[in-house]
Amino acid sequence: MPLSEAQLVSVVIPAYNAQATLDETLLSVRAQTHRALEIIVIDDGSTDGTRALAERHAGVDSRVSVLHQPNSGVAAARNTGWRRARSEFIAFIDADDLWASAKIERQLARLQSADAQVGLVYCWHSKIDDAGRIAVKQESPLHEGNVLEPIIMSNFIGNGSSVLIRRDALVAARGFDAGLRARGAEGCEDYLLYYRVATSRRFALLPERLVGYRELPHNMSSNRPRMLRSWMLVQDEILDGHPERARAVARSARAYAAWLVSDALSRRTWRQVAPLLGILLKRHPCSALHVLIDQVLRRGALRMVRGRVREQIAAEPSRHFRSP
Repeated sequence: MPLSEAQLVSVVIPAYNAQATLDETLLSVRAQTHRALEIIVIDDGSTDGTRALAERHAGVDSRVSVLHQPNSGVAAARNTGWRRARSEFIAFIDADDLWASAKIERQLARLQSADAQVGLVYCWHSKIDDAGRIAVKQESPLHEGNVLEPIIMSNFIGNGSSVLIRRDALVAARGFDAGLRARGAEGCEDYLLYYRVATSRRFALLPERLVGYRELPHNMSSNRPRMLRSWMLVQDEILDGHPERARAVARSARAYAAWLVSDALSRRTWRQVAPLLGILLKRHPCSALHVLIDQVLRRGALRMVRGRVREQIAAEPSRHFRSP
């Protein structure tokens, strides 16, 4: 068979108390049109039925194996998986995300057709709800080649389930940084990895929406203050290596904090707004003031007015939609 079909690809799935979503995730991985897969589920100390569910899949599909470890966080679980993997090409998917069936096939073809300086290929994603329905089609970044400047400004890939990466790029980047969790800042491990890879390797883009990325109330990204602390630690490493980019890093922090505050307000998780502003204030006081004025005082007030109008319309429709 052609090399692209015979080439083994290792898939690493970190799973912690993921019983509600892991079955669907595993089915989407097992249904890949590229069949030469090694599927490694890392049960990260789950206390629900995650382990049993993963082992049921392993019982009917020899490509699936299950490893167990005490709860150590997503970065440590991913590291356990890729270090045990046999392939030179490794993909990660979180236990609540989904893949389109051609995801690995098309990414592998893109990566194998690129020169050896390309360390990873990424694709676009859509946000999905708990039922797997597309909720939001994310922006479609077009960054390829040397992506150091855009990756400093933002995690344009946007999640940990959209890349296929060469093993040697993972090794050079020292894998995922499990130390963020110990510092109370778990969440941006994928962003830090992408930055480290971008310092020495090139990126390739597969311009297709092949990943469904779930944002659920209990998942890691829902804790916005922790995500901002994690972002700041990534920026510390960026500044250590590139002090001349201090202004770009400050703009990046303001943009990310503004997005987090806006998202918190839109979802009515108001208790997270003050901690977000406090974290930003310690590093970038002027940026904190800008976000307070722009997102909280101006846009936040506008959202509140709109929300009250909608509630009144819903409660008393006859006052607004009278028949002639």
